[in-house]
Amino acid sequence: MTQTILVEDIDSWRQITLNRPNRLNSFNDGMHGELRAALEEARDTSKRAVLLTGAGRGFCAGQDLGDRDPSKMDGPPDLGKTVRDCYAPLVKLIRSLPFPVVCAVNGVAAGAGANVALACDMVLAGESAKFIQSFSKVGLIPDTGGSFHLPRLLGEARAKGLAFTAQPLSARQAVDWGLIWQSFPDDELMPEARALTASLASGPTLGLAKTKAAIQSAATNTLEDQLELEADYMKLCGESADYAEGVRAFLEKRPAEFKGQ
Repeated sequence: MTQTILVEDIDSWRQITLNRPNRLNSFNDGMHGELRAALEEARDTSKRAVLLTGAGRGFCAGQDLGDRDPSKMDGPPDLGKTVRDCYAPLVKLIRSLPFPVVCAVNGVAAGAGANVALACDMVLAGESAKFIQSFSKVGLIPDTGGSFHLPRLLGEARAKGLAFTAQPLSARQAVDWGLIWQSFPDDELMPEARALTASLASGPTLGLAKTKAAIQSAATNTLEDQLELEADYMKLCGESADYAEGVRAFLEKRPAEFKGQ
């Protein structure tokens, strides 16, 4: 059986590649299980960053609709169960991982594929990439965290526009609108993404993990709650070996050698 994902470990970080290129890396049940297992293993083996990308000419076309075709089933599919059992746990896992998750979008990212990318911490895209909230084309709503992330990143007007029309958003426009971090010529995407992931993995990943958690908490915290959270995290980071090393390196005018501890 063909692996639906490919895993490559490079030093202290992991590259995970969605690997159903003949289906534009659309999700089936097997891919969900393999991807979550690879992410959980990265956490359990103390990896310090993950790079997620797709094989072939696209990143991910979302759900494989052939697996949820009502004409081939005894009744309508329970898409709520699909969200609860597959997509929601994936988004929660990505958001909870204690290290940066970088996404390199090569080609189309549509439906749940676009929103899996947006669940990651930093998104890079090739210039030919397009982000498509394709749900309205089949009478659905943006899932996989799309209805959460889109208005927070873009505002309600742009979020509704993309969701209602399923209009493709180019990589350049996605950068200009603040949806993603950066775009590059297609042939530069993976070298740039790998270099960024390697740099993050060699950084103060305890502090990066707490930065990730703090920024994500700001979506629902009051200012008072957020200030208290910052104090808690600063206490923890201030007691870390990485902070001590960072201060020593600064005073000694040399590059810091962080361990993520």
